[in-house]
Amino acid sequence: MKFISPKVDYAFKKIFGSEQSKEVLISFLNAIIYNGEKIIQSLTIANPYNPGQAITLKDTYLDIKAVLADGSVVIIEMQIARVTAFSKRIVYNLTKAYSNQLGIGENYLILNPVIAVTITDFILFNNTPDVINQFVFQEKNKNFKYPDPELQLIFVELPKFKKTLSELTSLSDKWIYFLKEAASLDNIPNNLGDVSEIELALNIANQAKMTVEELEVVERRGIMLQDEKGRITYAAEQGEAKGREKGRLQEAIALVMRLLKKRFGELPDAISTKVERLPLQELENLTEEILDLNRLEDLERWLDEHSPS
Repeated sequence: MKFISPKVDYAFKKIFGSEQSKEVLISFLNAIIYNGEKIIQSLTIANPYNPGQAITLKDTYLDIKAVLADGSVVIIEMQIARVTAFSKRIVYNLTKAYSNQLGIGENYLILNPVIAVTITDFILFNNTPDVINQFVFQEKNKNFKYPDPELQLIFVELPKFKKTLSELTSLSDKWIYFLKEAASLDNIPNNLGDVSEIELALNIANQAKMTVEELEVVERRGIMLQDEKGRITYAAEQGEAKGREKGRLQEAIALVMRLLKKRFGELPDAISTKVERLPLQELENLTEEILDLNRLEDLERWLDEHSPS
C-alpha cells in the first residue's frame, strides 16, 4: 500500500471532507476538540470534496466547513508553510464564518458558535511544547470564560509531535500520527487500524483506490505547495542573511567611529556622514589606514577617494 499525504491540502480535503468520510471527520474533531470524548455525534459537511474541482496557485488554501448537530460551525484547515499575516487570516475566517450566519435584520440569538481547527506543518507557538493549543475568550486577569463560548481557535502543530507508532495511546495521538506519517506507511498498522475511522481514512488515502486524475491533482498541488514553502524558506534565509550583514555593518561603523574620535577628537558632521555611508569592505580598510592618517584633512581626502559615487 502507498498513501497520499494528508499534509497536502487537496488530499486533506478528500480524506476528511468527502461525503463518505463523515465518521472520519467526527472522530478527528472529537479527538482534537474534546480530547477523545464522543461529544460530536453527527455533522453536515457544508463544502464537500469535489474530485473535479480545478486547483491553481490562486487557491492559497483549502478548508473544510462542517455544521454540527447543535448548529455550531467548524472550519478545518491544513497549512504546510507560514505565510504573511497567517494568524490574522485565521481570525478573519473565524469571525467571517460567525458573522455570515446573520442576515440583515435577523436576531443575534440565531448565531451559533464557530470553531477554527488549524493544522500547521510548522511551529507557530515557540513558548509551549504542547502540540494542541486552544484559545477562547476569557477575562484577562482572573481567567474566567466569556458567558457565550462563541469563538474558539484550535491549533495542531505537527513538528512538535515526536511519538513513535508504539507510543501512541490517545485518540488524538493516533490522528496526529496519521496526519504526520501516513505517506511513509506501507500498510495499515494495528495501532491505527484498531480505530475504524482511521482505518477508513487510510483506505480513502490509499493511492490504489484513487483515479489517475485525482493522483495527478494531488501531485500537482503537492508540488505547488512545496514550491511555495521553498520560496518562503528562501526569502526568510535571505532576510536573515541581510540582517546579519546589516548587523556587521553597524558594528563596523561603531568601531571606526570610536577609533577616529580617539585619534582626531569630535568629528564634523560631514565626515561622520561619509563614514556612515561607507560599504563594509571600505570600513574594514579604513580601520587599517587610521594610523597612517595624521590630520583630519588626510581623513577627508581618504573618504573622498573611497566613498561610493
